Amino acid sequence: MSKRAIETSAAPSAIGPYSQAVTAGGWLFVSGQIPLDPQTGELVDSSIEAATRRVLDNLTAVLSATGTTLGEVVRTTIYLTDLADFATVNAVYGEYFSAPYPARATLQVAALPRNSRVEIDAIAVCNGISES
Repeated sequence: MSKRAIETSAAPSAIGPYSQAVTAGGWLFVSGQIPLDPQTGELVDSSIEAATRRVLDNLTAVLSATGTTLGEVVRTTIYLTDLADFATVNAVYGEYFSAPYPARATLQVAALPRNSRVEIDAIAVCNGISES
C-alpha cells in the first residue's frame, strides 16, 4: 500500500511538518483544521460559530481536492478549548453533515494551535483516488 500527500490552496497550508491530508488504501486522513482563512492566513475567531464554519469549510476544501465530500467522512474528532462551546459547534456541525452521520469524538483540550478555540480532523472513504 502506498500513500500520497494531498495539498490544496483552497485550504490553509500546513503550519508544521505534516500534510493537509494523506490518502492510503482507499482512505483519506485529513489533518486537523483550525479556523484559518486560506486567503489571508488569519484566524477567524469572531465567534465560535464563525470559527466552526471556517474549520468545516477548510475541511470541505481538503476533501474536495480529492473529489471526496463530507458524505464520505466516516470519523471526525472535534477538539474544543471549552466544552461550553459544544452546543454551538454541534449545531453548526449538523448543518454540514447529514445522516448517516460520521462516528465522532469530542474532546476538551488545554490549547490548540494559534490559540484557536476549535479544531476538527476527519477520516473519509475515497474509492476514486489513484494511489500512484
